[in-house]
Amino acid sequence: MIKVIQIGLGPLGQQIGRYISEKKSICTIAAIDINKQLEGTDFGQLINGNTSKLLIENSVENALQKLNEKPDAAIITTVSSIKKLESQIEEVAKYGIPIVSTCEELSFPWEENPEATKNIEAICKKYEVACLGTGVNPGFLMDYLPSVLSSVCKNIDSVLVERIQDATPRRIPFQKKIGAGLDLETFKAKEAEGTLRHVGLKESVYFLAESLGFTLDDVTENLNPVIADSSLKTPAMDIQKGDARGVQQISHGYQNGECKIEMHFKAAVGEPRSYDKITVKGIPSFTSEIDTGINGDIATCAITINAVKSIVKAAPGLHTMATIAVPGYLN
Repeated sequence: MIKVIQIGLGPLGQQIGRYISEKKSICTIAAIDINKQLEGTDFGQLINGNTSKLLIENSVENALQKLNEKPDAAIITTVSSIKKLESQIEEVAKYGIPIVSTCEELSFPWEENPEATKNIEAICKKYEVACLGTGVNPGFLMDYLPSVLSSVCKNIDSVLVERIQDATPRRIPFQKKIGAGLDLETFKAKEAEGTLRHVGLKESVYFLAESLGFTLDDVTENLNPVIADSSLKTPAMDIQKGDARGVQQISHGYQNGECKIEMHFKAAVGEPRSYDKITVKGIPSFTSEIDTGINGDIATCAITINAVKSIVKAAPGLHTMATIAVPGYLN
């Protein structure tokens, strides 16, 4: 039985806790959140309405003091920013506990956040722990999966990765993160603030480039609203005609002026068709498509849990999905 502590009990952390409670080979032995309203709350009641006698603490220190055993790993589901994550990683690592985090910028941080990456690598080295950033995207669909598919190629000229999804069934925080329901002026203002975007697209480009052995000269990214051509109504919001129903981001990775990697991410409420598609040009050339796409909320929770069994066996250091053992399924 793998025993974990969970840090961060927002919608994603709660869903992960619920999934873990249904499994036989992993369990949550401590739960932490800085929300004062959650402190002292029964964790089981929070995640599935069942009393568990596991009370939520407000710090890792408090939680560990009440345990009779050392956790095998920590799952951190708190922030998307690697800079904000640094102190949280150290708070766990100093107890010698390996970490899996859903922080998008941690999935492949060397190019976009070199200073924070250096700090986290130093923390991992100091306390001899393994640390991984993962999720469905970044972490699997647009980076790890195409890198695995590249294994059958003799030569690769370029790769196009597309993730198109209807955001209607996604959790409300995700819908808000992609700007659904905003008028265009507000959308642009939040874009300028950096609070409205899919986080991790460039990280996916760099991950795939590293896997394929491409040395990129430049990586570009642009973001645009997906505009509603008619009014839409969901359980969470009303979207007026002309307002944003989501976001589209496109990133290109260039080597010697030639586009080698292209990634299209589009998530919008009311999108008519969801799919995940990888197109490889090379020898052989091929296209691989997942019709209806992979549900991001379910898959992010699943891969985070499944990755725990790999990170507890991994060597100390900051890892990516390419440097740990294939997670597979944890029952």
